[in-house]
Amino acid sequence: MQVIKRSGSEVEFDITKIISAITKANNEVVSADRMTMAQIQSIATKVENKCKSLSHAPSVEEIQDLVEDQIMAHSAYAVARIYITYRYTHSLIRQSNTTDSQILSLLECNNEEVKQENSNKNPTVNSVQRDYMAGEVSKDLTRRILLPPDIVKAHDEGLIHFHDADYYAQHMHNCDLVNLEDMLQNGTVISGTMIEKPHSFSTACNIATQIIAQVASSQYGGQSISLTHLAPFVDVSRKKIRRDVEAELAALGATATQEVVHNVVERRLRDEIKKGCQMIQYQVVTLMTTNGQAPFVTVFMYLGEAADPQTKQDLAIIVEEMLNQRLQGVKNEAGQWITPAFPKLIYVLEEENIHEDSPYYALTKLAAKCTAKRMVPDYISEKVMRKLKVDQNGEGHCYTCMGCRSFLTPYVDPETGKPKYYGRFNQGVVTVNLVDAALTSQGDVDKFWTTLDERLNLCYRALMYRHNRLMGTLSDAAPILWQYGALARLKKGEPIDKLLFGGYSTISLGYAGLYECVKYMTGKSHTDPSATPFALDIMRYLNAACKRWKEKENMDFSLYGTPLESTTFKFAKCLQKRFGVIAGITDRNYITNSYHIHVTEPIDAFSKLKFESQFQQLSPGGAISYVEVPNMQHNLDAVLEVMKFIYDNIMYAELNTKSDFCQVCGFNGEIQIVEDDGKLIWECPQCGNRDQSKMNVARRTCGYIGTQFWNQGRTQEIQDRVLHL
Repeated sequence: MQVIKRSGSEVEFDITKIISAITKANNEVVSADRMTMAQIQSIATKVENKCKSLSHAPSVEEIQDLVEDQIMAHSAYAVARIYITYRYTHSLIRQSNTTDSQILSLLECNNEEVKQENSNKNPTVNSVQRDYMAGEVSKDLTRRILLPPDIVKAHDEGLIHFHDADYYAQHMHNCDLVNLEDMLQNGTVISGTMIEKPHSFSTACNIATQIIAQVASSQYGGQSISLTHLAPFVDVSRKKIRRDVEAELAALGATATQEVVHNVVERRLRDEIKKGCQMIQYQVVTLMTTNGQAPFVTVFMYLGEAADPQTKQDLAIIVEEMLNQRLQGVKNEAGQWITPAFPKLIYVLEEENIHEDSPYYALTKLAAKCTAKRMVPDYISEKVMRKLKVDQNGEGHCYTCMGCRSFLTPYVDPETGKPKYYGRFNQGVVTVNLVDAALTSQGDVDKFWTTLDERLNLCYRALMYRHNRLMGTLSDAAPILWQYGALARLKKGEPIDKLLFGGYSTISLGYAGLYECVKYMTGKSHTDPSATPFALDIMRYLNAACKRWKEKENMDFSLYGTPLESTTFKFAKCLQKRFGVIAGITDRNYITNSYHIHVTEPIDAFSKLKFESQFQQLSPGGAISYVEVPNMQHNLDAVLEVMKFIYDNIMYAELNTKSDFCQVCGFNGEIQIVEDDGKLIWECPQCGNRDQSKMNVARRTCGYIGTQFWNQGRTQEIQDRVLHL
């Protein structure tokens, strides 16, 4: 049995340490109050048994709590006082320096919590360790100086989650939609070097990847670019290639028909588009930003964004090539084709590509083939999104998210009167644990709403700390963002403050565990017709809070369906510690993401998407739904049926399949999750390989694909998933 130390590292459970600690306390009391060695042994054994019964590796703090309980149960109050005093004294000593042990365990690669914090970071790499070291210092400053004690305490106890505390000390924001069009058409500056408007498609792709890397190093969340902004440069290359072909013919003294010239030009153009798309995919996969990971970038593919028919046709060629590139995948170190995590692809379903007789239906069939093999693209329904994202002019819009699911809210630029999305961003996220609010209420509905109000007040104050941390930030802090077009064109030395108000940027109230919350309060899943109204009431309540805060602060607070990654495990452990193991509520090492139907609940794909669509409407700051499917490479008709259903019924959804490879035996399929001594590990079903460094596993984590494995909570959630198709 493993125990998680305060530094985050794992060690084997050692009962002698418990016996030794109790014995030391026992020796300090008068003989009349002392326990016998048999009693001490009994306490240690009971603590060991309770630890074994837990559904997770216990922490040192949990074990010490159990020891206290057992000493008190033996009525050895004098010993208990000594033991508690000892714990308190050493806690004060540890608080004098909270970072050393974490950093040292990180450098030795035995900090399990940090190692599995981000499923796309390799913690053995120096650049990742450097980022984590800086993060530990930042979290220490945040906890001791920058945030008030009650918010820190609420975060530690799992009442709320203050996201990305490791970046909070710096004046950094969360995620954004990069205004690639502005930067390419009007030029930009990268690392002090002027970059002018590109004169070819391939150059535009090269500049785009440099912009992506620079943006990723200046913020901590996801970013999105649109292929539409690259499409105009296809015709720039076409004309350039035509001039070259005509010059070559003239130099040779040869003649050719216009049809022959056209075919040669288009063939060369296709080669350039292929190389440009390949550049984007491989650059994004191989680039390593200052935070030690590939840029978390989403590529948006929306034919409806094209300004004219020629640009739309050229955009379709780019989309086709991007899909073909992803369908092929990338090679791992052994030279085998595997599924990469990034870039994430989003394909918009629209009238021009959704029906068999639509002009671009062939693209949709290619997208279905790519999804069946590589889990992307994900799908946005233009029809549904235009109904949900309506601006103050009464116009509906379709646009991409900022990463995996964080959506901007509709906005009309007061200066131009036109809608604006590219160049906007999110300030940050704080999440409320709905399960904790329900359990605290003990099932009393009135007390639940009162408790939820208390939690929301904590979230509001925490969000205002995030906002105020950004206030006064000068554009010089990240020139690529604030001065050179990615988000704005501010002057040097100009603060970004005006971009934080009036809806230009958003700030997000996250929520987690709606299923468990409703299950505890009503005794039923939120899919049960008698319980669904309560679930929707909670969503409306959260939205009402955002509306109040928005009116008070002139800031766009928005409700966000939190994509818990490592936090799902943290929340589960906190709930078990506070309330014990409650069947169906706290008996797993994870809680459910946002509004999702529980991963173990049997339901078909179409019913799931239809049910969750009503919750997407109430999550304007971010939402995504998924269906879990088996290998669909030989059943693309079913994939297409799901895609058509998405188009008619839900704004944003994805299909999850498996795409793994064992480097030991060459197995290509689904790597299994098995239990070994109470711990979940990955195992090749063909050769039994359990070495994570010798396998490539790709799983949808929280709207994006993870490839660096996960903590025990998320791993159990992945193991528990049932198929929906």
